[in-house]
Amino acid sequence: MDEIVYYDRYHQKECVEKVYGDKFLRWTYGTLGGRIALATMVKRAWFSHWYGWRMNQAKSASKISPFLEEYELDPAEFRLPVGEFKNFNEFFYRQLKPEARPIDSESDSVVFPADGRHLCIPDISKSDGLFVKGEMFHLPDLLDDAELAQRYASGSLVLSRLCPVDYHRFHFPVAGVPGNSLLLNGPLFSVNPIALVENIQILAKNKRCLTRMKTEHFGEVLLLEIGATCVGGICQTYSGQRNVQKGSEKGYFRFGGSSTMTIFEPGRVQFDKDLLQHSQQHRELYARVGDRMGQCIQPIPES
Repeated sequence: MDEIVYYDRYHQKECVEKVYGDKFLRWTYGTLGGRIALATMVKRAWFSHWYGWRMNQAKSASKISPFLEEYELDPAEFRLPVGEFKNFNEFFYRQLKPEARPIDSESDSVVFPADGRHLCIPDISKSDGLFVKGEMFHLPDLLDDAELAQRYASGSLVLSRLCPVDYHRFHFPVAGVPGNSLLLNGPLFSVNPIALVENIQILAKNKRCLTRMKTEHFGEVLLLEIGATCVGGICQTYSGQRNVQKGSEKGYFRFGGSSTMTIFEPGRVQFDKDLLQHSQQHRELYARVGDRMGQCIQPIPES
């Protein structure tokens, strides 16, 4: 893969992604020496914990200003002034001002759970792949539950990929009552397209957290957070078994690129036209948390 091209919903144009750690990624997944390092070191949890520890050190704060300049982030969106972050990790999982990410108010809408680049699959059973045509991960492996996978085999899915430059808190895409988060342990491969083009099964193998959420209009929605290389942790900030509003915070990732998935029961959601159009071309759509990604098409009948 020479370049990672996505479509920006707001600027209405194709953009080339600035990849943090691009040379390291291409060496790791594109060379023999890199693959040896991947198998013996990079995918291991201790490697990511070590890198996360480095980002927790006070001296890592010196990386913040160059990062802001290189990736053109807007400090006016941050809840805290830049000078108050004690290390790079605190900056990385920063909170934003509520007005920086307004939540779509339509009662039948579903919103993106995170800032990032998004792909959708209207019917998982008919998918021709995510980043590469003909390449799709195995749902039973992803959910670690064959019976649950069968129930969602013809459901709909949105993959939201967060880059290191993105806001790294994730939110609830709909209102409802979430259960407790279940940890499904695994390795920590990169979830960058450079890696996923080589092996899409990474998404179903990496360390991940699964939450089953009961909703009024969308049935039971499955929410997954997927760890990746150099992700220091997947941190849940919500309380299970309590009603939450659409767009409220669910948790955050410590340092590193990562992904979330939102999986719907069959026939529950109609994705927005731009998300569908670009996903059909295996091109990600950039959109922010709280913006609409689709709407309900089959509410649950009242009992």
